[in-house]
Amino acid sequence: MRIALDTNILAYAEGLGDIARCEVARSLIEALPTGCALLPAQTLGELHRVLTAKKSLPAITAREAILAWSDTFEVMDSTWSSFQSAFDLVVDHQLQIWDALILAVAAENRCRLLITEDFHSGFTWRGVSIVNPFTQPENPILRALLNGKS
Repeated sequence: MRIALDTNILAYAEGLGDIARCEVARSLIEALPTGCALLPAQTLGELHRVLTAKKSLPAITAREAILAWSDTFEVMDSTWSSFQSAFDLVVDHQLQIWDALILAVAAENRCRLLITEDFHSGFTWRGVSIVNPFTQPENPILRALLNGKS
């Protein structure tokens, strides 16, 4: 099963945010089966902004963090088709354009889940279900993935 990780999961894993969310994000990433998680390129651009603006890291340090993430997970590029889908999501579901682009890229790359806290957990679009890892009850598909049953 393929899943996509949103910027907020990466930011928490980088230590931005409350301790509980940081720990959940790190544990989640560590528990993922090898090769199942993908990163929309948009998430890395957003992470760079968060690391330099909110964490006040020098650009060179943020770049190293971004490159480390890209070494760890496959990065999915945005295409014109994904932008067109994102525009539809903005109109049809009132999503923000950059969040919509992340969802569209996940769908385009046949991801089953998008792990994020920025959308309504349980929302499904083109086969991609939104999962907020910080809420209970835990999503059964994510739980099965983390327990090696998918």
